[in-house]
Amino acid sequence: MTDTDMTYGRYLALDDILSAQHPISDRHDELLFIVIHQTKELWLKQAIAEIALAQSLIDQDRPVEAYKSLARVSRIQAVMTLSWDVLATMTPSDYTEFRHVLGRSSGFQSDQFRTVEVMLGIRDGARFGPMTAGAAARPSLWDAANAALARAGFAVPETALSRDWTAAYRPDPGVEAAWAEVYRDPARWWELYQLAEKLVDIDDALATWRHKHVLTVSRIIGGKRGTGGTAGVPYLESTLTKRAFPELWSLRTLL
Repeated sequence: MTDTDMTYGRYLALDDILSAQHPISDRHDELLFIVIHQTKELWLKQAIAEIALAQSLIDQDRPVEAYKSLARVSRIQAVMTLSWDVLATMTPSDYTEFRHVLGRSSGFQSDQFRTVEVMLGIRDGARFGPMTAGAAARPSLWDAANAALARAGFAVPETALSRDWTAAYRPDPGVEAAWAEVYRDPARWWELYQLAEKLVDIDDALATWRHKHVLTVSRIIGGKRGTGGTAGVPYLESTLTKRAFPELWSLRTLL
């Protein structure tokens, strides 16, 4: 193929993308429901690529170069959060007209979303899909950050540096104390300090996304159970306190 053969549609594979929406019902709002969730999956794909690149750079002690990818992740999260406002234009009556065609399908089954959580450091024993299982077998972004902190000479507990990567991460007072040292002298440890704040940006954005998700689901289905068999809003509310980088939040009390 020559340069003159390349078109906007061919480059972006628009024929494939725009023909990938297959509403089952004849209800107008089902198309919106599909487009919103397909778009989220595309953004999740990009977020996964950015987290992987950032972690690779941190592993090489190149945190400054990782900042851009980390900032990009938090901005992707912001765009995903805004998309809930579009979905919220769909009323309960609109959704009820086609909800039955979803069967037991649910966003809870998104392997990519769970992979993002696992890559960041949230490994709480929830189900692992094919992609998630691979990510869970490796250190998380938070594990990588703690290892970089140790290489910089901080007293990071060995239990935080060498552990079962598939297991849920447990906050460690030693990790908290080490990062608190960074925050007490940011000028000296500027690269690690900025790395930590980029991670907090991501955690903050993820919490905001979860909160908006709860509000949107509550607005559309109220207290009904979720299509995937979850408790619906109560389950989503239970996720609001999840943090990928817990010591970066708790250390603030020490300063």
